[in-house]
Amino acid sequence: AWVHGDPRKVIYPTDSYGQFCGQKDTLNENKTILFYFNILKCASPIVLINLQCPTTQLCVSKCPDRFATYIDVQASYRYKPDQWNYFRQFCKPGFNNPRKSVAQVLRDEDCPSMIIPSRPFLKRCFPDFSTKNGVLTVANQTTFKDGRGKTRNVTDLREAANGINNVLDARSVGMKIFEDYAISWYWILIGLFIAMVVSLLFLVLLRFTAGVLFWIFIFGVIGIIGYGIWHCYWEYDHLKGIPGSDLTVYDIGFQTDFRVYLQLRQTWLAFMVILCIVEVVIILMLIFLRNRIRIAIALLKEGSRAIGYIMSTLFYPIVTFVLIAICISYWAVTAVFLATSGEPIYKVMANQTLCKYANLTCDPETFNTTNVTKLCPGAQCTFAFYGGESLYHKYIFIFQLANAFVFLWLVNFAIALGQCTLAGAFASYYWASRKPADIPLWPLFSSFGRAIRYHTGSLAFGALILAVVQLIRVILEYLDHKLKGTQNSFTRFLLCCLKCCFWCLEKFLKFINRNAYIMIAIYGKNFCTSAKEAFFLLMRNVVRVAVLDKVTDFLLFLGKILVAGGVGVLAFFFFTQRIPIFAQEAPTLNYYWVPLLTVIIGSYLVAHGFFSVYAMCVDTLFLCFCEDLERNDGSTAKPYFMSASLHRILGKKELSPKKA
Repeated sequence: AWVHGDPRKVIYPTDSYGQFCGQKDTLNENKTILFYFNILKCASPIVLINLQCPTTQLCVSKCPDRFATYIDVQASYRYKPDQWNYFRQFCKPGFNNPRKSVAQVLRDEDCPSMIIPSRPFLKRCFPDFSTKNGVLTVANQTTFKDGRGKTRNVTDLREAANGINNVLDARSVGMKIFEDYAISWYWILIGLFIAMVVSLLFLVLLRFTAGVLFWIFIFGVIGIIGYGIWHCYWEYDHLKGIPGSDLTVYDIGFQTDFRVYLQLRQTWLAFMVILCIVEVVIILMLIFLRNRIRIAIALLKEGSRAIGYIMSTLFYPIVTFVLIAICISYWAVTAVFLATSGEPIYKVMANQTLCKYANLTCDPETFNTTNVTKLCPGAQCTFAFYGGESLYHKYIFIFQLANAFVFLWLVNFAIALGQCTLAGAFASYYWASRKPADIPLWPLFSSFGRAIRYHTGSLAFGALILAVVQLIRVILEYLDHKLKGTQNSFTRFLLCCLKCCFWCLEKFLKFINRNAYIMIAIYGKNFCTSAKEAFFLLMRNVVRVAVLDKVTDFLLFLGKILVAGGVGVLAFFFFTQRIPIFAQEAPTLNYYWVPLLTVIIGSYLVAHGFFSVYAMCVDTLFLCFCEDLERNDGSTAKPYFMSASLHRILGKKELSPKKA
């Protein structure tokens, strides 16, 4: 790709001769804008940008700023040479023959039949549309001459430049958004810094508040469901004796107005039964899983304590972010080079619709020696797109898939490296006999060094398996996109099933890989052995896994919402100047939601970065805890490595020495 690719094809527009507009050290160096001879032939700006409009295209230094037609300019070139010299800059390079008949000039497309006031957008000349009193105009005019003897309405240009007004309005909005960012960027950074501090405080306080937050939520859910049961019973009793309320759902059949069902006693009875079942299930789960819930909460507190001793782990996500940014850059650059590695393809552009050579491939160097120009007067060999017929060009799509596969592999490897590094650091905390005295001096850097030196192959193998599944999912999405128009129900059903299966497989592999990397960090075994041992260890503690996973997910989700919501509310009051103390400091903005949304989304991402470290910590401590229970029995010879709080929760029965 880097040998054959040419990113200039993306950066610069290309004229009808395959030359780049604005490229240095060429004749078009000062001609940076692409001009269309007859923009009426262009269906939409999408065609103008991505495909090729069936009209001559030239590189110009500036867009036309006035209405003019070739007929009028040619008729007055002798006594108005300035008009001719201005119009001539939009003709083909070197053309300076005003005596040539108008019919031949328009046939050969030496000059455009007309020019209209335009302005550059995306390095292309588009009509300078504006709206005056609800009427579409160009340079305050509603009509123009098309250079072929007709007076046309400006609305005829609407289809050719469909959507340009919206795009230009979007550009205006974009400029205002840019201005808002320029004014408020340091306040946004302050908001993100506050989010970072709040996230750190939340993680530190979890060792004291994890149990309280969880039980408040659980009893809140029980209370809400209890109220729902009471309300359903009240509605059921209130409808007693009302005519028609004793009918069944079967009697009234299907109704589009669902409020009809709320007038039936049977509906509220069903709701009440369902809520009672849910209430009983939750209470029974709390009764039978209370010890496991207590263990999960204790592990969450232990995770907060571990992070407190190894604070450097909170900033490791920055390393992962940098590595993934490098991977994205490598993939993007390679993809651009691949996409631009085609050769210029020229096709015959004929004014006559009956020309049999129209749209056929041609060679601009030999085109004038062929009989095409004789059979199709005015036909030209113009640039169409970049492509090729060689073996390399035929398999560019395959190369793009290979590039995407490398990208997925590298990203998954960067994530795996981060997970293994963090797992090694937190495992060194758990297996320390005396905490924090026996924790290594630089646990995070030591773990990173071990992962790079000893575990690169294992991490790469795990990332490879996941990348293969993800690539299959990408291919399935591509096929689904291509087959959307098909009416074959079986094909759509099969694709839907495959997408669902591979989605589940990807989730399962991510779960297995994550725990395999923890076992690799602890014992240093290969990927397959570590994955097998982690899987069976988790299966032997499957209830604890489920409870810990849900409790952790809830608390971390609550933390993200609290951080993003709290900082977002503070930012809202600040940017809307509703805080009297800071009213004078708040910047005047076009759209206050621009920095507000940035702060909210940024705060959520900051919290997610910190909490992902916490989740990895809890998962690592849990696996270490399960290993500790299986390998040790609490005796003097085989003491437990768990903390005193976990000792107390497990109690004497589980901590008593195992019998031989």
